[in-house]
Amino acid sequence: MAGIYLHIPFCKQACHYCDFHFSTSMAYKAEMLEAMLRELGLQKNYLSGEEVETIYFGGGTPSLLTADDISRLINTIADLHPVSANAEITLEANPDDLDKLKLVSLTQTPVNRFSIGIQSFYDEDLLWMNRAHRAQEAEASVKRSQDAGYENITVDLIYGYPLLTDTKWQNNIQKVLELDVPHVSAYSMTVEPQTALASFISKNKQPPMNEEQSAAQFTYLMNKMQQGGFEQYEISNFCMPGHYSRHNSNYWRGVKYLGIGPSAHSFNGEARQWNVANNAKYMQQLGVGAIAAETEVLTQTDRLNEYIMTSLRTMWGLQLNTLNKLAEGASDELIKNAESFFDKNWITEDHGVIYLTSSGKLYADHIAAELFF
Repeated sequence: MAGIYLHIPFCKQACHYCDFHFSTSMAYKAEMLEAMLRELGLQKNYLSGEEVETIYFGGGTPSLLTADDISRLINTIADLHPVSANAEITLEANPDDLDKLKLVSLTQTPVNRFSIGIQSFYDEDLLWMNRAHRAQEAEASVKRSQDAGYENITVDLIYGYPLLTDTKWQNNIQKVLELDVPHVSAYSMTVEPQTALASFISKNKQPPMNEEQSAAQFTYLMNKMQQGGFEQYEISNFCMPGHYSRHNSNYWRGVKYLGIGPSAHSFNGEARQWNVANNAKYMQQLGVGAIAAETEVLTQTDRLNEYIMTSLRTMWGLQLNTLNKLAEGASDELIKNAESFFDKNWITEDHGVIYLTSSGKLYADHIAAELFF
């Protein structure tokens, strides 16, 4: 099985915290789609004929595409690859794009899952983030999608920023639970270099993020979602049983995937590849039948460290026998290096599998980095 990711590099406006690759001009949308179709053709052998189980439209804002654009890309994938009959096909969407007419048109495409970027149900927070939608649209977009027959929906929330009081955060989570969606992704606000938010903070126009606030709100999130019947199957992702994102789960499990579009990443089991994060260069190269990308062949150490980093984040945990398959005796060294984390009750071991505890999830990146080979 394998996955295909399509990076749609267009947005209506730039969110203050975002460092993903995108353009706020749609002037070259048609040319970009042609370039992506050409890349699909050039990369048709990248997955070695494996069945495509998931297709994911990310960005950027993929919901800016028309239904015809989306169908054309999916149909091209189906012409080039064997696609599973029950493939998960996800479209990231902004709430303001999912009006009734758009939803009617999307029902005519193979898309069967939405990832809706709500972030907050408070207008002042959305304005602070420079989001294009408002709180009323956020709630309405979910309900309209459900009315249109889409049950497989995930919503995104952000926590840990100055405007978000604990009461507002609790209300945001409660609102999501009331909307009866089966999947929630929640991320701590991070300050990325060269974003508007980073500039505001450096000029003292905005206060810095507060780690204690973020940790407290994350802890509340974990507890509340568990009470609501959700599984925390990955640090930032919660779902009702059986509703985890198959596409994202494959990333964490080391499954092959092909990334199409500027800045998109690919992995074939042995090497990683990433496309140039520049729309003009991307289109120019594909115009002459070439792909503007760099490749890194993974060493044994790279594979060990990637497995540690990704597996620890999931509810399936780090399997010691898998570690030993990557490098003989690796599990013994890892157990030795992890003694302090066992003592702090940040990790636990059960039948040869290492898991993060609830308290350990607060330090997931630190723990993984300390266990790297």
